[in-house]
Amino acid sequence: MASRGRPALHPGAWWLWALGLGTAATRTTNPLLLALLVATSAYVVATCRQRAPWSRSYSAFLKLALAVLVIRLFFAVALGSPIPGTHVIVTLPEVPLPHWAQGIRLGGRVTAESLVFALYDGLKLATLLICVGAANALANPSRLLKSLPGALYEAGVAIVVALTFAPNLIADVQRLRAARRLRGRPDRGVRGLLQVGLPVLEGALERSVALAAAMDARGYGRTAEVPPAVRRTTAALTLGGLLGVCAGTYGLLTAAGGTYGLPLLLAGLAAALAGLRLGGRRSLRTRYRPDRWDARAWLVAGSGGAVAALLTLASTSDPEALHPGVVPLVAPALPLWPAAAVLIGLLPSFVAPKESS
Repeated sequence: MASRGRPALHPGAWWLWALGLGTAATRTTNPLLLALLVATSAYVVATCRQRAPWSRSYSAFLKLALAVLVIRLFFAVALGSPIPGTHVIVTLPEVPLPHWAQGIRLGGRVTAESLVFALYDGLKLATLLICVGAANALANPSRLLKSLPGALYEAGVAIVVALTFAPNLIADVQRLRAARRLRGRPDRGVRGLLQVGLPVLEGALERSVALAAAMDARGYGRTAEVPPAVRRTTAALTLGGLLGVCAGTYGLLTAAGGTYGLPLLLAGLAAALAGLRLGGRRSLRTRYRPDRWDARAWLVAGSGGAVAALLTLASTSDPEALHPGVVPLVAPALPLWPAAAVLIGLLPSFVAPKESS
């Protein structure tokens, strides 16, 4: 739990902070800056995460990022790279391919330039995954779903039910297998699976019926009447906003769309939020102890946004520092003010509530 007397931070602030760091990671291939982003997220996770099962997901994302990096290097060695190079590390046996596979090769020369390029490219994606893992380790998923707009209430409830169904199903399987072992009956193989699966499915069906009855008794699914014009406006704003978010995100992730990506993303977010707010009029419900978006949440979310904005500015003003060259092969240098901008991401470790001892 959070420290006594200080409410927990809004989970949306953690996601905005992590997405800001992830956006900053897409604007550079400098391994020193990417390592600094990883260290920043790791320090904030180590100081701010709670003692809960969902907070242990950060290590899983670290392993996934390492696997992505290894796979990227493997493909660079096995399938070659379009990056020219003169520093040959090893020459692998090359497999001849048919004429329709022009541009693809298996084996051949492996150069230091191609490996360094693959390392930079894989490290950028790995850093993005680690930033998403930091959000998963810091934001309580149940509280995040509770904070969804009213228009997404049904989807949020479905996700909550799905998230609680899987742990209960696993617990039932473990309980029934332990009971069969105590009785001296087999719990493995096809026979054990069939004899354990039937009680598990029966219990899941009983819980589903009880949950449906409870939801019906509480009026789940009731909607308010809204004018047709409001429904059409809501659909247009939501659909147009989501398309704008997709196009703006694509623009931010590509070098060619850096000029239009951010304005289109902001316009899409504004339209989507307006559509969700209008769509929330159909939801007849109240929130019990809603999470407040206070000054600490603004600081946490703003720190991630500041890191993303400053590194985006640095990628346009000094691209050589944020994208070290590989042809010719040069050692990357740490640019000072972009590195200082990344350190702004450490602000949550000072303003967010800590775990009580």
